[in-house]
Amino acid sequence: MADTTAIPASVVRNLSDKLYEKRKNAALEIEGIVKQLAAAGDHDKISAVINLLTYEFTYSAQANHRKGGLIGLAAATVGLSTEAAQHLEQIVPPVLNSFADQDSRVRYYACEALYNIAKVVRGDFIIFFNKIFDALCKLSADSDANVQSAAHLLDRLVKVNGFTFNIEEFIPLLRERMNVLNPYVRQFLVGWITVLDSVPDIDMLGFLPDFLDGLFNMLSDSSHEIRQQADAALSEFLQEIKNSPSVDYGRMAEILVQRAGALDEFTRLTAVTWINEFVKLGGDQLVPYYADILGAILPCISDKEEKIRAVARETNEELRMIKADPAEGFDVKAILSIAKRQLSSEWEATRIEALHWISALLEKHRLEVLSYLNDIFDTLLKGLSDPVDEVVLLVLEVHACIAKDEQHFRQLVVFLVHNFRVDKNLLEKRGALIIRRLCVLLDAERVYRELSTILEGEADLDFASTMVQALNLILLTSSELSGLRDLLKQSLANADGKNLFVSLYASWCHSPMAIISLCLLAQTYQHASAVIQSLVEEDINVKFLVQLDKLIRLLETPIFAYLRLQLLDPGRYMWLLKALYGLLMLLPQQSAAFKVLRTRLKTVPSYSLSSEQIKRTSSGNPYSQILHHMPSGSQIMEDGDISRDLGSVPNGINFAARLQQFEQMQRQHRLHAKSESLSLSQFRNNSTSSKEMQKPEEPSRSVSESNRPSSRSSSRRGPGQLQL
Repeated sequence: MADTTAIPASVVRNLSDKLYEKRKNAALEIEGIVKQLAAAGDHDKISAVINLLTYEFTYSAQANHRKGGLIGLAAATVGLSTEAAQHLEQIVPPVLNSFADQDSRVRYYACEALYNIAKVVRGDFIIFFNKIFDALCKLSADSDANVQSAAHLLDRLVKVNGFTFNIEEFIPLLRERMNVLNPYVRQFLVGWITVLDSVPDIDMLGFLPDFLDGLFNMLSDSSHEIRQQADAALSEFLQEIKNSPSVDYGRMAEILVQRAGALDEFTRLTAVTWINEFVKLGGDQLVPYYADILGAILPCISDKEEKIRAVARETNEELRMIKADPAEGFDVKAILSIAKRQLSSEWEATRIEALHWISALLEKHRLEVLSYLNDIFDTLLKGLSDPVDEVVLLVLEVHACIAKDEQHFRQLVVFLVHNFRVDKNLLEKRGALIIRRLCVLLDAERVYRELSTILEGEADLDFASTMVQALNLILLTSSELSGLRDLLKQSLANADGKNLFVSLYASWCHSPMAIISLCLLAQTYQHASAVIQSLVEEDINVKFLVQLDKLIRLLETPIFAYLRLQLLDPGRYMWLLKALYGLLMLLPQQSAAFKVLRTRLKTVPSYSLSSEQIKRTSSGNPYSQILHHMPSGSQIMEDGDISRDLGSVPNGINFAARLQQFEQMQRQHRLHAKSESLSLSQFRNNSTSSKEMQKPEEPSRSVSESNRPSSRSSSRRGPGQLQL
């Protein structure tokens, strides 16, 4: 129980009066009483007065009593003057407790009381700083405007009183409050951070990682003023970081990485700007965080905001120029993992930079990258299907860099063929680009030899035929493969050309038109004629004619200029003529290709042919050069080379064996086609049977009626259309 005799009864009565003036007068009397007691040194009675004010007034259920108690405590502090410090443990707690009072007027008087107390004791009440700060933080968002104003006045007074408190104990409280979303609280917190940072004796930079995330969080606040204050505080801290010799970059880097992916544009820009400065300043401290930083920067390279893209690109280049070693903590696997993940990005620029990173890692840390090759190889192969050509070309450069080793080269080509097999769209849309680029990066002959070896034993005959046709078209048309074509032209005179011809021949057997094209390119015209003569009815289908049409058109291009010039000497290149006439005979007469080839053959001069070599027709037949007379017992093996020995093999090429190889492969294709046709027929029969079983019986019709064609269906057929 409090000693009620410490204060006269009249004063006690007035202190709880509902009128402010009476409470004020009572407070002045308490001030005089305490002042007399302090002068007498009677601190026991002073404590009794404070206890009476605390327990009988500030903790009272009556609002007017609580108001009187607060004004009385402030008056007692004024009366104590310089001796107030030794009684603060009694005075301040009940005032702080009143900050949470339900009555807004009590909260207002609590602010007023603490303001007056602070004016008296100044820096001495710093022992309660954390509690006062916490209370002010709450009051800054008070629902009553008068309480807010009083709290702001108290806040300003506290700030100007100087600080010698324990910052280590204060920071956890600050960190906790930084997550509050109330705009008044945020404004209050930013103000305090700015003030504390300006105090020379307080190293706020050292504690920046504790509240940095909160400041970044404020950059997206709906209030422009709060965004501006937070940005100003961050700019000041960044400037301090640039001038400070010792900064904890690591902890802050983790926060910046998260904020670089924020939805708010201004937050992203600020985070990327900070990361850019950190990369320039951080040095070795940031090596363990390179992967995380890269993971934040790569998406920003494709940001919709140009400023963010520019800073991200600059940061990316800075990162790539840093020379770091795995022994120093540089995690190659983590960087590769980030690059792999960004290869699946929807943004083109990000995918491109991810590939640049993989290339850079291969250049600097090849062994480490190859040890993790299985982790990224499938993703790199999928990159070949990218809709952007630049990405595909970069993927191929990475593959080519990996394939410098023979083991990885073989693996690349095997996987590439596998991808073409399972993704026909990839072969159709990207096949030419991929093959041509690989030929430039890895040597065309090496690539084609390896592809031929794989396709020679391909079990899927349909795919093998399609793939060979694609490779053959690339060989005949691509400028990148001009050297390969020149080598093949020397097949009859050069060992390297012969070896290449034989190597390609084995897989080219999957396509008759590919073999004929290869023979024309290698100038093995007699063999080309033999291949044409070996074709049977099943070989000459729609696909074959389409390929033949392409070849006829290619014969008119500069690539086959040498062949057309050879037609100027038909006496020497009789097998070439026979091969071309053979192709002409396979073409439908109404086709455009037939007319093109016939027109070309009409231009072959006859003056170089003797009467023994050519017969002229008197009927005006346009094919004026048709039959060749050869000396008895001789056999022309290739144009210009006459040998009496039928078993000779020009330049070591056994053409008879090659022809057998071709015929055997074509037999396999014919058997496969028949098997496929039979399976399809059985499936259709089964489907028809099941439908007939489910179909209700219809009235029978006469034979003549059922065999009569429908007039309606007949009328629907257009001219030149067949009824199937």
